[in-house]
Amino acid sequence: MYDWNTYQKQLVSTIGEIGKLSPDTVRGYSLLSEAGNKTNHLDAKTRELIALAVAVTRQCDGCITVHTDAAIKKGASKEEIAEALGVAVAINAGAAMVYSARVMDAYAAKTSV
Repeated sequence: MYDWNTYQKQLVSTIGEIGKLSPDTVRGYSLLSEAGNKTNHLDAKTRELIALAVAVTRQCDGCITVHTDAAIKKGASKEEIAEALGVAVAINAGAAMVYSARVMDAYAAKTSV
């Protein structure tokens, strides 16, 4: 497995370098990332749990390390994180079922011509 702490430091450093080359890109990302903090409809821990589930579905290692760290700092327990990941697993399975139906539909369309 990864050395997640070292990876996170390297990632932050590299994104800092990108910020020097393209400050508007990183500024825009930061603005999007902080938008939820201003509405306060979800608490910070819930947002981090959602971020982890999305990180898994998007297969983003950088997101995993950053949002695992943030979720822990916001008080998320190992059990809460596991439950959020269970939602990600279920959604991925559901998406595979939906796209399986699309394949069958494509098959029907191509064989009935």
